[in-house]
Formats: sequence, structure tokens, C-alpha cells
Amino acid sequence: MTTESGYLGVTPPISTADSNEREKEVTATLMEELRNQNTFETVEEARTREAVLGRVAALVKNFVYEVSLQRGLSEAAASAAGGKIFTFGSYRLGVHGPGSDIDTLCVVPKHVSREDFFDVFEGMLRTLEGVTEVSGVPEAYVPIIKTKISGIPLDFLMARLALSSIPDDLSLKDDNLLRNLDERCVRSLNGSRVNDEILRLVPNVQIYRDSLRCIKLWAQRRAIYSNVNGFFGGVAWAILVARICQLYPNAIAGAIVSRFFIIMYQWSWPQPVLLKQIEEGPLQVRVWNPKLYPADRSHRMPIITPAYPAMCATHNVTASTQMIVTEEFKKGADIVDRVIVGTASWSELFAKHDFFHKYRYYLQVVASTDDSDLQIKWAGTVESRIRQLVMKLEYVDSLILAHPFIKGFEQMSHCISSEEVRQVAQGQISDAIIKRTKADMEGTQDASTVYSTTFYIGLLVEPKPIGSVGPRKLDISYPTREFTKLVKMWEKFEESRMGIFVRNIKSSGLPDYVFDEGERQPRQPLKRPKTGKGPGKSSNTSPDMPNKKRRSDMPVPAGPQKEDDGGIPGLSMTSAPESSKDRDLASTPVERLVKAPQHPFGEIAAVVTGAVTAQ
Repeated sequence: MTTESGYLGVTPPISTADSNEREKEVTATLMEELRNQNTFETVEEARTREAVLGRVAALVKNFVYEVSLQRGLSEAAASAAGGKIFTFGSYRLGVHGPGSDIDTLCVVPKHVSREDFFDVFEGMLRTLEGVTEVSGVPEAYVPIIKTKISGIPLDFLMARLALSSIPDDLSLKDDNLLRNLDERCVRSLNGSRVNDEILRLVPNVQIYRDSLRCIKLWAQRRAIYSNVNGFFGGVAWAILVARICQLYPNAIAGAIVSRFFIIMYQWSWPQPVLLKQIEEGPLQVRVWNPKLYPADRSHRMPIITPAYPAMCATHNVTASTQMIVTEEFKKGADIVDRVIVGTASWSELFAKHDFFHKYRYYLQVVASTDDSDLQIKWAGTVESRIRQLVMKLEYVDSLILAHPFIKGFEQMSHCISSEEVRQVAQGQISDAIIKRTKADMEGTQDASTVYSTTFYIGLLVEPKPIGSVGPRKLDISYPTREFTKLVKMWEKFEESRMGIFVRNIKSSGLPDYVFDEGERQPRQPLKRPKTGKGPGKSSNTSPDMPNKKRRSDMPVPAGPQKEDDGGIPGLSMTSAPESSKDRDLASTPVERLVKAPQHPFGEIAAVVTGAVTAQ
């Protein structure tokens, strides 16, 4: 597919030249490295996926048939009602790997409701041979059913079209199919329509897939693959790579990857990335337009979906995540430059992130409940609000950026006392709790199991101004207090069963579970506490305690908190006055904060206790 001008995209190509011999050589080594990194599934797994999708397609037709009969349609009309599945995401784009899920859209006729999808279809899934788990989330922004069939994870979405039957040859390309649909159906259809449009807008699909597979792996390893946390999600990365393919239509994968990093590092944001001109359509829906909508003008790194209605795939990007992604583009460009000249290997591009080594100070956000199913929903709600905390932290004086990690760490802790429950809910899980099994709790009166998910935000603090005297104050009470209020506004929040706790810790206080085996550096010996308080006590920023009396099985922190060596020792922490719902932030010991001038971007300021000597 080309434009009337004879090229794909909104501008002419930068170069139509074929790749040279060196680029062909590095492409061969890139593909070898991608195979070594286990990014391709086996032939056997590919066949299993195809078989599973065949069974699912038949199941959707049967689902529509059964509901049609319930609605009073004749046998012939029910059989003709159809029903069809469309895949999208990494599987549709052809860049999925071992264990990847299959995003699957179920398209049904107008007489099949969303309630039918979660009542009838979910029930049919549960009885299907080879199904090991089924979990429906009807209240999600995009309602979804998650399942696993023959070991293959699938995410099901549903879209109800304004048609009496769904033919087998249905295409979703026609914008008129969106007429008379509710917003949830439009959102569900959008994933498949966007993927199809991307594949139509690249000059060579196989080269595009090889290049995107590389960039996806790089982004995942560098911990910048997450839409919910303010980075780029799968659609955004897919559009970026497609745009580079448009600009170099005859280049092969190694050359595309090289130019990807160079161009993206130098991109003039907020100039949007577009694969084609934004089009108007038949619906009274909002199409991305920064000239018309102030919210669209605020998008920092706009990457626009090519299918109608055009949307920004990166509206979650914050000032901090923009800085982090830009720096990763630069690092990637430097490595690929060295790969091209032969002084580096592709494996260096895929080196694991250094998030838990990068900063001296972190915020730890702990979401906890007493039930595993409830924890999935509560942790998901907290994670979806982390970006709001980051944006509030960005306004704090002396903070350069707040860097959210892209996933939470889940733990199940077997506690034998209310004090242990409190500790776990505050992120303080002792070795004894870690080693304890469920069997060890038998016969203990106050025993309970706490399910917790812990999220981390790295804090980059400004160096202390030259000539300044006395300690600085880093007041993060307002962001943390507002964050805990925000998550508690969730309509299904239960004070008696759900805990939310935020505290600051030093890098030396990070738990072992955030590191791979052998990755953690030996810890420095603890210094004698200056405050006269013993070790093992907690310095917190926002212990948001419930008002109700805590049950023995409640994984919610209670009572005032104390200090330990885990706070921010270079800063004086300031908080708002204590109230029944919000406690004071603990004040940490005051030391001087300096930053060595040779530190590159992203390295945290160092804390010193003596005189500062130039390095």
C-alpha cells in the first residue's frame, strides 16, 4: 500500500538505497543473537497455538449459536448468526515468543450482549478440555476474559457489531462497522484494526517483524516496556519501528535497528509520530487533535495509532519517563554504532536494566490483602495509579525525576501473629516469614496469610547547591498522601481488608527478591545509629493506616512507625500535620548530599558524612 506520491508514510523516505554488505553481516549476527535469546517459539508450540485458535473459533460460533437460540431465533437463523475471532497484539504482528499470550477479539452479532460473553462464553470456556484457568474482568476499561488452554495463555475481548450475523469473510477495515457501537466495543475493535493497518503501512513485513522483535526485546530488558507506568506499550513500539521502515523502505533489519536509535534519540518531541495522515470518520468520537483539545497538546511523546479513530498510544508519558526513554535511546544508539564498526556485540544491547543499582533512594509502595483473587484486582488498581504518584513527585523541589519500575513483586506470606501481618503490609518481610510454609502455621491462633505486591520508584535527587549551609528538606508528604487517598477512592476499596503503604528506603535496604541470583553486591556494614534507636525499625513516608480496629487477619499497617537505617539519610523529611487518616512522615538523620560532577544521567547523588573532596 503506497500513497499517491508513491511512498508509505507522511513524508518521503530518507533513503531508498539497499543495505550494504556490512549491514547484511550485522543483520545475520542480530538474527543469530535473537535466536540465542530465545525470542522465537518452537515449531511444536506454533502448532499448538494454531490448534488452540481453531478450537476457540469453533467455540465462539457455538457460543453465538446457543445465545441465538435463547433469544428465540430459529435453528437455521442461529446457525447463520456466525461469530468470528481476530487476533491482535504480538501474535497478529508476528513477533510473539515462547509463552506469549494471544490477544483474541470475539466479534459477535447485535443480539449477543456483553453479559452473555461473561455468563455464557466464560462458562463454556471453563468446561473446554485443556483449560486450566479462567478469569473474567467485566469491569475493566476494556472488559476481558483471561484463560489458558493447552498451556497457551489467551486474553479474550468482545465486540458486538450492529449486524444480525457475522460472515466468515468479515473484514474490520470498514470504518462504518463502528457505527452504533458503545465505547467499549470501539476500544475492543481498535486493537485488531490498528495492527492490521500497521502491517499494511510497512514496505516489507518480514523485515519489519525482525526489527520489531529486536526492539521489543531491548525495551523489555531495559525496563521501559509498560504503557501503564508511563513508558511505551506494545502498540507504541510497533508504530515507531514501522515509521523507521517507512523512512528506509529497502533497508534490512540490522540497518533499521541502527537508524531506529539514531532517529528516536534525536526526534523533535512533541512532534507526533504518524504512519499516515490523521483521518476523519463517520462517528461522533474524538480523534487526536492537539489544535482542538488541550489534553492532546499536553502529550509529551505522541505516537498516533493509524486506524480511525486516531488516538495517542503514549498519553501516559510523564516528564520523568520521557527523560528515561530518551536516555535509553542514546545508550542504544551508542551500542549499535559500536556493533556496526565491530567493537561491540548485539548481546550488549540486550543487557539487563540497572534499575535497582541506579539510584541511592527508592520509594516502596506495598499493596496488600488477605485474599489471592482480591489481591489481583487491588494490586492492579494500585499499579494503574502509580503514574499519578510519579507526576506529583515531579513537582517536589530537589527531585530531578521519579523513575517507576515496570512491574510489581508478588509475595505470599504466612504470618503467625498480628505483628508479622503489620510488618508484611509495610514491606518488611523477615527471613523467618519467607521460609515459613502454610503447614508451619497449623495450630497457631493468630495465623493468617497476607498477599502483597510491592512497586518501586527510583528517586534522582539534585546535588546540594555549592555554598549552601544546613540540611535540605525533601517534602514528599503531599504526593504520597494524595496517592493513598486516590487509590482508596476505588469503588471496591475495603478498609478492613486492603492495605496501602508507602515508605522511602535506601538502596542498601532493597530486599533480595528484586535481584537475580548473584546480582546483588555485598552490603556495606551498618553504621552505628546516630539517633540511638536500634536497627530493624522502619522509616516511612506514608503509612496510611485504617481507622477501624484491625482484625488479626487484616494485612493493613496500624500504629505509628519508627525509624531505621532504611530512610533517606541525606535529607530532612517534612510532612503535613498528623490526622486520623494521615500520619507524619518520619524525619531521617541529616547528612550532606553531593553529586560527583562526572556522574552520567540517571546516577543518583551520593551521600557523604564528612567533608566533600573533589573527585
